Amino acid sequence: MGSCFSAESRSPLPGSPLSPHLANMKKRNSRKRLGSRGSSFEYRKDEALHRIPGRFFLNGSTDVASLFTQQGKKGTNQDAMIVWENFSSRTDTVFCGIFDGHGPYGHLVAKRVRDYLPLKLSAHWEANVSSEDVFRDFSLGSMTSENMSLLSVDKESRPSIDFLESEKHPDIFETLKESFLKAFKAMDRELRVHPGIDSFCSGTTAVTLVKQGPYLVIGNLGDSRAVLGTRDKNNILTAVQLTVDLKPNLPAEAERIRRCKGRVFALHDEPEVTRVWLPNNDSPGLAMARAFGDFCLKDFGLISVPEITVRHLTENDEFVVLATDGIWDVLSNEEAVEIIASAPARSSAARALVEVAIRAWRYKYPTSKVDDCAVVCLFLDSNSNHLSTASNGNTEVQPTSKDQLDNDIKENNNLDVLTPLNQSGITRTEEETSVEGNEDPSKLEDMNSDMGINWSALEGVSRVNTLVNLPRFIPEKEEKAGK
Repeated sequence: MGSCFSAESRSPLPGSPLSPHLANMKKRNSRKRLGSRGSSFEYRKDEALHRIPGRFFLNGSTDVASLFTQQGKKGTNQDAMIVWENFSSRTDTVFCGIFDGHGPYGHLVAKRVRDYLPLKLSAHWEANVSSEDVFRDFSLGSMTSENMSLLSVDKESRPSIDFLESEKHPDIFETLKESFLKAFKAMDRELRVHPGIDSFCSGTTAVTLVKQGPYLVIGNLGDSRAVLGTRDKNNILTAVQLTVDLKPNLPAEAERIRRCKGRVFALHDEPEVTRVWLPNNDSPGLAMARAFGDFCLKDFGLISVPEITVRHLTENDEFVVLATDGIWDVLSNEEAVEIIASAPARSSAARALVEVAIRAWRYKYPTSKVDDCAVVCLFLDSNSNHLSTASNGNTEVQPTSKDQLDNDIKENNNLDVLTPLNQSGITRTEEETSVEGNEDPSKLEDMNSDMGINWSALEGVSRVNTLVNLPRFIPEKEEKAGK
């Protein structure tokens, strides 16, 4: 969240008609919530996913990471985050990700990607490792007809690898690079056909990393950011930006979009924000050049191909900060690294950064609404002296009881998507958390229904600033396009 607001579609009156596309989506979701064999299957699948050991997605900390997200003042929290230790059954591997949703259903898209992109990455990684074994067998002259069939699978999606690049980077980079590309492609395809999430004008960024041994491999999509805290030769802690904010103001991104007939320009009242527009319609005005979802722009230059980089870690590298643009809009890389380093304990590092960012929002932009903020801080060394003795990742990050987890799953079942942060997707205070188990998971949805808004898609867009306007739809054209 943090890049869209509505102009033409701002604040519809209760009971006003939605666009035909969104109205049809609402009907499909209503039928889905009535309960079916498919929805019960989703319930069981989601419950198993949330119980995977070492997988953390709520506010708290582990021995190697600190996580924290807080809702801004623009509506439902559309940020999501994850830390997965022992990723892909490898004891020396950690997966981290930050996802910033935008648009009317951005919160659902972000959580869906958070939950299923790591699974797809793990599956493709395993497949690529198996494929490498096949190539190794071939080089040893032990090729069988079964292995030959494996070699011919998915040749089209295999990225071309320059010889010099393969010489320069370690084997893990080439394997994970291919796995990242395939996983991101598969995730976007799933969102396009998902029956319970309308991603036509909604999407999410993604900054993900895999740390294995001394290597970091990063897959970046959109304008969230990864920053490294490291010591220079004078032992001074410095900030190194590991990703590029993939916005349409970058010449290469703008050229691709224009080549695909999309338009790139900034509005007169915000000349510093370059946006992506449809060829013949002043919408949606997306403030990023790459994203999951946002299928209204996928034929006009918006892509979901991540930028993938690798870094060999040294003993001078201390931590990596992943954060959504709610942090970077008000704090510099150097300020973020200094805040993390000066936190009283590693367990509270992410929260400290979010709290400073919120204060900075109120000071720098007193007339603007505070954006959602989410931070994952991954500590790279094994020094435990800075860890709080009260820090316990299992109690802080994992659901604390079966009832709490069941409440999360029930809401997911109602929405046909995963929303495990909590029922409204917002961060709770300690007092609120203490009585959370007694709350009705459908309370927020019922409240919205009583007010006559039913989480209106247009209302959602009016409270964010990633999109300027939703495109209008003609029912007949939409039906033909779907055939």
